[in-house]
Amino acid sequence: MTIRDVAARAGCSIATVSRVITGNGPVSEDMRKRVVQAALEVGFAIARAFPETRPIISILIPSLTNPVFAVAVAGVEQRARSAGLSTVLGQSNYDPAQEEEIVTALIGERPVGMIMTVCDPVSSVALQRVRKAGLPVVTIYNEGTPEGVGAVSVDNRGAVRRMTEELLALGHRNILFVGGRFVSSDRSARRYEGYRDAMTAAGLQTAPAIEVDFIDATKDIDLTEVIADHRPTAIIASNDLLAVTVIGSLRRAGLSIPEDVSVVGFDGIDFARHVSPRLSTIQQPSQAMGTLAASLLLDMAAGHKPPQQLRPDVIPLSGETIAPPRQCGLSTVNQPPKPA
Repeated sequence: MTIRDVAARAGCSIATVSRVITGNGPVSEDMRKRVVQAALEVGFAIARAFPETRPIISILIPSLTNPVFAVAVAGVEQRARSAGLSTVLGQSNYDPAQEEEIVTALIGERPVGMIMTVCDPVSSVALQRVRKAGLPVVTIYNEGTPEGVGAVSVDNRGAVRRMTEELLALGHRNILFVGGRFVSSDRSARRYEGYRDAMTAAGLQTAPAIEVDFIDATKDIDLTEVIADHRPTAIIASNDLLAVTVIGSLRRAGLSIPEDVSVVGFDGIDFARHVSPRLSTIQQPSQAMGTLAASLLLDMAAGHKPPQQLRPDVIPLSGETIAPPRQCGLSTVNQPPKPA
């Protein structure tokens, strides 16, 4: 494929395509997106045609609402600054369609490479577009990233399996998992698998995941019906923000934490340490992960390293939201769940 093919697909002149590739000359933002989109559609590796990249790293994350992503971005920016680079940021709001749109714009910035958290790296069209464009790319937080792509992630499944085993050791049997919608987060899906692994190994019934929208769930979750149906003694939330919202919902139902229901989060964000009672959670080294992702990306861009997939350890953070379940008869929530 040639520049002529790109121009024909974009409905513009060859000179316009050239201006987008070189960055020399005026081009509207709409036309820039059209040219990049056309290049991706016809299979023209537009990034490889750049005579020189700009000194920036492009970053795509689901949202800055969750501090875990903001902390990782801080790590990326710190490493970028040390290398004399800047960053450009886009948010997808946990939406695969928005991922595709934003990635097209980020490719047009002519970065040295891209760091991304996508909904699902296996099916992500956005990730495929970055690879077709010829840009070095590293995913952060995503597991199951395809070969040939750098990645920095933790063992989500194993971490939640161990946490569920801890709850089981305390005597909990009616444990629920509340998470973001799996279609929007492979991390949430992996964490549910860890919960399911532990419950199955213990010979216990695995309850279906309670899936909620990440953006809306930070405002409120109504668990009234869930509590009535399942009567859980413990709830595992797929991240700390959801855990805090779960605690609020349980309190509105007249329940105490952890006396009536134990609650566990995931991420280890700073403000969760100030929740009362202090949240029990699993900490990801988010800032270090951002720094690792940026370092790996720069090494890949310079040809010093091939794509690698790195897995730092998580750190269990003991808090005050876990306790043994009440004895039978002392709490209405400590009764067997209804048959599925």
